[in-house]
Amino acid sequence: MKLRGHALAAVLIGAVLYSYATAQEKRPTAREVIAAIQEHVGVPWKTETVDTFKAGNPDTRVTGIAVTMMATLDVLQRAAANRQNLVITHEPTFYNHLDRPQGMEESDPVWKEKRDFIERNGLIVWRFHDHWHLRKPDGILAGMVKALDWVKYQSAENPNLFTVPETTLEKLAADVAKRLNTPVLRAVGNPEMKVTKLALSPGSAGFERETHALEMDNVEVLLVGETREWETVEYAADAVSEGKRKALIVIGHVPSEQAGMEECVRWMKTFVKDVPVEFVPTKQPFWTPAERSARH
Repeated sequence: MKLRGHALAAVLIGAVLYSYATAQEKRPTAREVIAAIQEHVGVPWKTETVDTFKAGNPDTRVTGIAVTMMATLDVLQRAAANRQNLVITHEPTFYNHLDRPQGMEESDPVWKEKRDFIERNGLIVWRFHDHWHLRKPDGILAGMVKALDWVKYQSAENPNLFTVPETTLEKLAADVAKRLNTPVLRAVGNPEMKVTKLALSPGSAGFERETHALEMDNVEVLLVGETREWETVEYAADAVSEGKRKALIVIGHVPSEQAGMEECVRWMKTFVKDVPVEFVPTKQPFWTPAERSARH
């Protein structure tokens, strides 16, 4: 009986190990996951793009996918703890648009520790920026509009324009801050100004595009992720001083695009089936004394 029992146990263990090995073989490599994204994104893949692997071995089998706005060390730590070895990030991992920080030695302790963490934990990092924006509709914008609950106010001709029920600039800013969970939102303009006509520009579009938006007759308030204070902010402040019905809301780069990468997870789950895909939010890096006082 004992021998029969040992034999049965050995068979069961073998079956479990075979099942595990089979499951591992079914898991795609990081390269295969990215190929599926390229196939489904719906726009031609550009040869000149930042949407490339930034770290790790693309031929590694994927145990889990973490999709995030920015692959900060905090995000990488949470991904590693959850056995998510493929990290898909919208923004750079290494402090520069091309992930090659200018003027920084590779021995820089912060940069080196981040690279070492990625290598030590067998992570693969891939950026998904250009083509997610090129998608129709723009993937980032689509997610942000849903998060703000502005779908019903969106222009059919220009998806970045909205006509909302009349409110004040102050109430609009407070509502946006609440919906996007960003306590450090800032505004330029008369808080009591009545507004209905908005333009949303997530991320960092730059002075030319931002000021052209503010020039438009059907834009009273421009909402941006981040912008230079001596460029668009100064322009908006001058417009206010000149008595023009203009205002600027600076949301912060991460909260201005974060919901767009949550939208990416919903999209990826429609065709990535052999490995779990989860959204890992990037933490707000800023805090304010007023916010801390209110919490304590």
